[in-house]
Amino acid sequence: MRTSKLNSQSAAARRAAEAQLRALVAKCAPAHQRLTGALRRWLRKRLPAAHELVNEYSDCEFISDAPDERGYEGVLAVRASANGVRLYINRGKGLKDPEKLLPGAGKQARWMTVEGMSTRARPAVVDLSDEARARNRIPFASIGRGPMVIRSEVTTPRRRRRPAQQCWQCRQCWLH
Repeated sequence: MRTSKLNSQSAAARRAAEAQLRALVAKCAPAHQRLTGALRRWLRKRLPAAHELVNEYSDCEFISDAPDERGYEGVLAVRASANGVRLYINRGKGLKDPEKLLPGAGKQARWMTVEGMSTRARPAVVDLSDEARARNRIPFASIGRGPMVIRSEVTTPRRRRRPAQQCWQCRQCWLH
């Protein structure tokens, strides 16, 4: 792992990113704000050298811990929205989940709703996060502190697609 990349974020840039993240999370309910902050601290203790990637969407913020700046190999992530807080585990489909904590039928990621910090202290949750980290293809650096990168994906609303052309045979249907 390139350790020179890990320490490349200046203190001023980190403070600015932290302030921007606080502003994003402030959109959530106060209880969700506290829970998001506590989950972030828990993830930073478990993965101190991870790159913390923040994606802002129109309805939520997604904070992912990944071994590199691309984020494709992120292991654990927190999704904060007005509806609640979720802990995502990448490649959760192949994990042993005897307590059925990870619902859904996605191809890769699984998630669990986090009601409080007692959820993350459960042995089954700790085991799932440890197993996901151990199965990750790209290893995490063992030293340093990873940078925080904020990516905003909020743009103008998508334009609606025009309907397909009418059928040239009957001029009535849209299917031919």
